[in-house]
Amino acid sequence: MSKASLCGRGTRGGTGFLALCLVAALAALAPAASSPSSPAATLALRLAEIQPADHPTAKADYEFARLVAERSGGRIRIAVYVDSILGQELSVLEQLRFGGIDLARVSLAAVVPSVPRLAALQMPYLYKDAAHMWRVLEGEVGKELLGSVAESGFVGLGWFEAGARSFYTVRAPLLSPRDLAGLRIRVQENSVMTDLVAAFGALPRPRAFGEVYTALETGEIDGAENNLPTYFSSGHFRVARHFTLTEHARVPEIILGSGVSFAALSPADRELIAKAARDSAAFQRAAWEDYEGLVAERLRDEGLVITPVPDSGPWRRLAAAVYARQSPEVKALVTRIRAIQ
Repeated sequence: MSKASLCGRGTRGGTGFLALCLVAALAALAPAASSPSSPAATLALRLAEIQPADHPTAKADYEFARLVAERSGGRIRIAVYVDSILGQELSVLEQLRFGGIDLARVSLAAVVPSVPRLAALQMPYLYKDAAHMWRVLEGEVGKELLGSVAESGFVGLGWFEAGARSFYTVRAPLLSPRDLAGLRIRVQENSVMTDLVAAFGALPRPRAFGEVYTALETGEIDGAENNLPTYFSSGHFRVARHFTLTEHARVPEIILGSGVSFAALSPADRELIAKAARDSAAFQRAAWEDYEGLVAERLRDEGLVITPVPDSGPWRRLAAAVYARQSPEVKALVTRIRAIQ
């Protein structure tokens, strides 16, 4: 499948579109993260990943690619590009829309501005635990929401684990929401996380993930929020030494295909790829669990103290304001999610 021809068929004008095509063209020349010795494939697809190669999501991307190659008899090959080689998440999503990239693993939060109903899955303190979240994702609600991304030019393929999100700060741990007052906190680029951090009394600072380390190091921001494995793999622990286990949200990752790229595939190949994506989720969840344990041990070795919150009550009460701001559609989905046992 020629990326140049896909860009050539595009109907959108302007320098932004041409720049994205240039990114896609340059990426096609870059060395793929998969084995350079693999035989020439009938169909070559590219998958974008912002995490490094040793992160659980990247490892699951490789497993996804392995399953596709194995089940297609080597006829379909997926090259995995880690470490944001193909761009930060918002750029990757734009390239997915016109087929400049075929597949991507992105945070759900990055997709919410395009598919607002997905905000239901990232609401604060929504799930009882990780098992509850997976019952939602693997059930009727999860299937509906995967299908809903089609209206924005994507193909929903599956979900990955992303743990619980907590705050980390430069100067001191956070024993209560009062400790967040006036702090500049990096948030993902969507309204739910912005509203949540503001409800806690902090000053939300939307930033692309790749900008966070420098912003912490230079004092442009006072902290951020993410899961423990990403806090470690990104190196953020070196510049923000205080991790507080607020566990204020569980936000799954999503595997997306490009609607343009998938339209060029046979129905059988589309199903083969979709099933491989779903099957790689079990591998990813196991890898995530192992990595979380390893990371906690490594951070202790680095002398970091991970501080539990003494009382989640004040955090939960403030987070309730975020629910009130949601659309009727999101509120209805939240009701369905909470009813799932």
